[in-house]
Amino acid sequence: MEKPGEVFDRDVEWSALDRFVSDTRPGATLGVVSGRRRQGKTFLLDAIVRAAGGCYFGATEAADAESLRRFSDSLTRFANPPTAFHFADWFEAVDAILALGRERPVPVVIDEFPYLARANPELPSILQQAFGPLRPERTESRTRLLLCGSAMSFMGRLLSGGAPLRGRAALELLVPPLDYRMAAEFWQIDDPDLAVRTHAIVGGTPAYLNEFLRGDAPHDLADFDDWVVRTALNPQTPLFREGRYLLAEEADVRDPALYLSVLSAVADGNATRSGIAAYLERKAVDIAHPIQVLEDIGLLHRDADAFRKNRSAYRIAEPLIAFYAGIMRPVWDQLQRPGMADRVWKASRHRFASKILGPHFEQLCRDWALYHADPDLFGDLPTTVASGVVNDPPAKTSHEVDVAVIAASDSGKPRLLAVGESKWQDVMGRAHLERLERIRSLLSDSGKFDTTGTRLMCFSGAGFNDRLSRLAAERTDTCLIGLTDLYR
Repeated sequence: MEKPGEVFDRDVEWSALDRFVSDTRPGATLGVVSGRRRQGKTFLLDAIVRAAGGCYFGATEAADAESLRRFSDSLTRFANPPTAFHFADWFEAVDAILALGRERPVPVVIDEFPYLARANPELPSILQQAFGPLRPERTESRTRLLLCGSAMSFMGRLLSGGAPLRGRAALELLVPPLDYRMAAEFWQIDDPDLAVRTHAIVGGTPAYLNEFLRGDAPHDLADFDDWVVRTALNPQTPLFREGRYLLAEEADVRDPALYLSVLSAVADGNATRSGIAAYLERKAVDIAHPIQVLEDIGLLHRDADAFRKNRSAYRIAEPLIAFYAGIMRPVWDQLQRPGMADRVWKASRHRFASKILGPHFEQLCRDWALYHADPDLFGDLPTTVASGVVNDPPAKTSHEVDVAVIAASDSGKPRLLAVGESKWQDVMGRAHLERLERIRSLLSDSGKFDTTGTRLMCFSGAGFNDRLSRLAAERTDTCLIGLTDLYR
């Protein structure tokens, strides 16, 4: 089926759904679609249902009996049976779903499935029984049932371990935020500098542009500060409180204040578990659970050190959460008063550049190296792109590496394809290249990596001085990556 023009990007997701719902082979199949709110899951599923002539049901928070009655009415409107459906329980409802596909493949979408499962915890087990491999109602049906949900912790457990539906699903589709390049295209931003700044606040969530901001995108760099004041820091826009609501929507978050404090600690530069605990003045064991939950729901990401596998650092995976925790939360009371947004933003711009933009730019550089850079640039396909710390015993110091590009090797010693440094605000020069040369030498001496052909990469949002540009042009092991290169 051809993807509708109103569905932006999502070619991979559309193709996966198309293959699933268009499968003409007998035997009903089950699929699971998940992703954080406002990524366009409902829009995508509604489009596939309309294109394939299927049935869509959006669940709400309600008692089990009410949900079953609403589902009966929805299926009656779709199937138009001689008498209206009045299901006594979900066993009957699921069998009716299977009966829809006796003659042709029929997609049936149950959106916000976690609402139904919380009201009736037996529902996953009912589906497990209904989709039994040898059950005639399933083998004689071509129904394509899609369960969709935004509660990431719940959806993540739906098919895991000993869960009832483990092994029953033929499709497991995650709808992620738009990639930073696609986000710039969606927001119709051509200036890469402006694109990075905007992405550092709203990320790649499609709904923020049209549903939250009514199409209000920054016109150019000169408009960026005014745009922040009239949108993200404006109490009259839905975007203003979105950072708080994203966390509150997760059922597993029982104490939002504690979880927000953990995120604030990370936004303030405390990237290790001990650093977070010290920031909150708690023991590390006391914050283990909230950290695990934040990882499960996709708001916190743990990055392993590229050079020391027993060490890791945390980063906030959702830009709007990082912006809220690092910029808005400390001055929340002031922001809620009319007319204070401009004053707050003027006082926060330096913090935004150092605490938000700098780390965000570093992550974009790593994403570029892993997903967008031509493999010929490195001479091999990277398997890992991460940051790390390299010890320098002779100098009694250590060096932070922003971008380490690593590939697997048959020899057992991983190949270090490149080491790079990222600077958002600084014009880079010869000293930055010398530092990378020192790091490469230390890693070569350690004997843990194959450094043959390791490239030195300088990433800058402010550009490079003439001396470094000349050196890079004369050398084959040096690469300068500017903003234009990240978006090319």
